[in-house]
Amino acid sequence: MGRIISQLPTFDDPALLVGTQTADDAAVYRLSDDLALVQTVDLFTPVVDDPYDFGRIAAANSLSDIYAMGATPLIALNIVGFPADILPMEYLALMLQGGADVAREARMTIVGGHTIDDREPKYGLAVTGTVHPNAYVTNATAEPGNVLVLTKPLGTGVVATAIKRGVADPETIAAATLSMTTLNRDAAEAALTAGVTSMTDVTGFGLLGHLLEMCDGSGVGAEVWFDALPWLPGAVDLAANGVVPGGTRRNLEFVDSHVEWRGAFDEHERLLAADAQTSGGMLIAVPPERVEGLVADLRSRGTLAAAVVGRIREVSGPSIVVCRAPGGCE
Repeated sequence: MGRIISQLPTFDDPALLVGTQTADDAAVYRLSDDLALVQTVDLFTPVVDDPYDFGRIAAANSLSDIYAMGATPLIALNIVGFPADILPMEYLALMLQGGADVAREARMTIVGGHTIDDREPKYGLAVTGTVHPNAYVTNATAEPGNVLVLTKPLGTGVVATAIKRGVADPETIAAATLSMTTLNRDAAEAALTAGVTSMTDVTGFGLLGHLLEMCDGSGVGAEVWFDALPWLPGAVDLAANGVVPGGTRRNLEFVDSHVEWRGAFDEHERLLAADAQTSGGMLIAVPPERVEGLVADLRSRGTLAAAVVGRIREVSGPSIVVCRAPGGCE
C-alpha cells in the first residue's frame, strides 16, 4: 500500500488538505474558510448473487470513505461496467436501483454516471461530500493511549468466497448482506460526538492493513486484542475449513512483516485478522476517557458492533502487536 502510494505523482496545491500521502480514505480540498470538498471513488465486482443487494452494497461501501473523513455526502456519480451481451439489462436496472435506494437513505443525490462494456459486472460510486476545513477526520492523527473501537463484525471476505463456492448457508448470507448494506453514518456521527482522534473504514486491506495505514500515517504503533474482535456468523468456521479469498491471503503476506503475534494463533485466525472486507465498519481511535460514552452511543444507535478491540501505543518494534486480550501484548 505505502509502496504504491509513494510512486504516485504529487501536486503542490495549498488548497489540498488531504491527498495521497497518508493513504487516507478520501481527498479533502478547501474551497473557502468554512467549506471543503471531500471526494472518493470505489467500485468492485459482485460479492453476492442478488443484483439489487450488490448495488446496495457497492453504494454503502463507496459512502463509507466520506463518513470516515467526518464529512457529509452530497452528490455521486455511478460508475458501471456491464456485459450487455451476457447478462440481461434487468440485472443492470436492479443493480442501479439498489445503489439509488442507498443514496436516498444517505440523503444524497446521484446526478449521473458512466457505463462501459465489461466482461464482468462492476459497480461503484464517485462521491462528493462536504466538511468544514477545520473539522475533517483523518487516518493519520492517532495518538498513543487512544483506544480502538470497531463498529461492524469482520468476515465479509470469507463469506463472499463461500457464496461463490456455494457453501454459505442462508443465515450467513443474510447476516453478511445486512452488514455490507448498513451505512456507517451513525457510527461516524457517534465518533464525532465522542471527540474522535482518528478514524478509517475497514475495507479491502482488512483490519490489519487499514490499522497499519493508521499507524504509518500517525507515526504510532498499535495492539489488537484478537479475542475481542467481532465476527459474522459462520465466518470463523468457514475460514477454519479453508474458505479464504486470495485477497485475504495477499493482505496477510503484506502486513505480516509489520505484525508480531504474541501467543498461539492458528493460520485461519491470522487470515481472519487480515480478511479483505467489503463495506466494513469504522475503526475509531478515541481517548480512553471517552470510550465508555462512545460504546454506549454506538449501542443506542443500533450499530452492528461496538467492540473495544485494541489501543494505540508508541512505536516499539513491529508496528502492530496482536495478542489474545488486554495485557497480553506487553
